[in-house]
Amino acid sequence: MKKALFLAILTLFGGLFLSPQEILTAKRYLEQVSEQYGSIRTYVARINIQSGGTNMAGTVYAMMPNFLRIDFSYPAEQVVLYNGENLMIFLPGERAILNQVAAQGGANIATARGLTLLLRNYVPAFVVGPAPVPIEPGSSEMVVKLKLARRNSGEGFTEIILDISPDTKFIRRITGKTITDVTVRFDFSGVSINTGIPERLFVFESPPSSNMYNNFLLRGTD
Repeated sequence: MKKALFLAILTLFGGLFLSPQEILTAKRYLEQVSEQYGSIRTYVARINIQSGGTNMAGTVYAMMPNFLRIDFSYPAEQVVLYNGENLMIFLPGERAILNQVAAQGGANIATARGLTLLLRNYVPAFVVGPAPVPIEPGSSEMVVKLKLARRNSGEGFTEIILDISPDTKFIRRITGKTITDVTVRFDFSGVSINTGIPERLFVFESPPSSNMYNNFLLRGTD
């Protein structure tokens, strides 16, 4: 009788006592972040970019899966536009429009597709652990920090740090170190999702006096 009772208890409650708990790995956490971004149709946020001694600020608009636009307040009136195939940069000071055929997904690091590429090309690890930590020393803002190390030398960033808001699982900051040891940082704030963005926003009407330069990334390499 006692043996039968013991077996019955194990049958009913064995899953609670004997099954190992799922361990939250950095890879799984990044997959959860990617799943969160997969539910986004439109995305709007303030963006600040630091690269070496250069600072830029503006508003980023994204419509999944391919459209991305950044309207800069600094430098004023500068525009970056990406439609999944072409990258366009408007430089108002030079009255120049730079066009470049771009690899699909290349401008979409903070999207579900971009995060999938990160999982494929980088090895993630927690900087400290899965528990939130201050985004920087002395800050009251808490984030989960992931460090991504590249799998091969073909990637542009040797390492990437992702600071992720624990409540929303949205990326708060991306910090990357280039192969020339330059640190590039993207800060996102005031995020608004699925609010509806008109598709015409991703069509740029260039000023009549602008000069067009195609495939500008390849110019001067012949």
